[in-house]
Amino acid sequence: MTKFIVPIGLLLVALPAAQGVREHTRVVPHGTTVTEAQAETLTLTIGAATPRLVQTWVRVAGTVDKGNKVIDADVAGPEAALVKVGQRARAFPPSSKSSMYQAFVTKVVPRAGAASIEVSLAGTGRANSTLYVVEIVVELGPFLSVPNEAIIEEGTARVVYVQGEAGQYAPREIHTGIQGELYTQVLDGVKDGDQVVTFGSFFIDAEQKLKGTEASPTRPLQ
Repeated sequence: MTKFIVPIGLLLVALPAAQGVREHTRVVPHGTTVTEAQAETLTLTIGAATPRLVQTWVRVAGTVDKGNKVIDADVAGPEAALVKVGQRARAFPPSSKSSMYQAFVTKVVPRAGAASIEVSLAGTGRANSTLYVVEIVVELGPFLSVPNEAIIEEGTARVVYVQGEAGQYAPREIHTGIQGELYTQVLDGVKDGDQVVTFGSFFIDAEQKLKGTEASPTRPLQ
């Protein structure tokens, strides 16, 4: 194995330079002010951090019986353990995605690392359609969560913008747990009732980046 020795002098020069890059791109905590007119132009949308059911959807393909009522399908991998009798589902034939049918899981037969399931449609399926895509709604539990659209990836960190007074929006780093189809569990960083930016957060985040490490008071979004 080849070893590389870096002179201490070079290391001391490189370290401040690397720190300077990180400082330049770091999210500024002061926040950004957005006027009502600007918010309307950006179509700014606000969602709440609040306890709600976090759901994931298990998607499988299956075939319907001759009566166009019961779909047989197989679920493989870790998702098989999530499927239970009584769960809500929706199904549609690939040839007609507009033909969406409400359904329920009515049978689950576990196998090694998989499961065979039956999904019963609430009504009669589409004529001359035998193949269906089934989306099974799995409720993972009630958790403090925020909409997925509110979360911005900052390297290994995750950030949301929290609404304050007078149209001010400040970045808040959060630690997340389970990521569902629409919402993500928040372990810390926001509290119940905090209002976070969903649609429009990337515009505010871009303004924050332009500020660099400035410590000046908050200025309106340009």
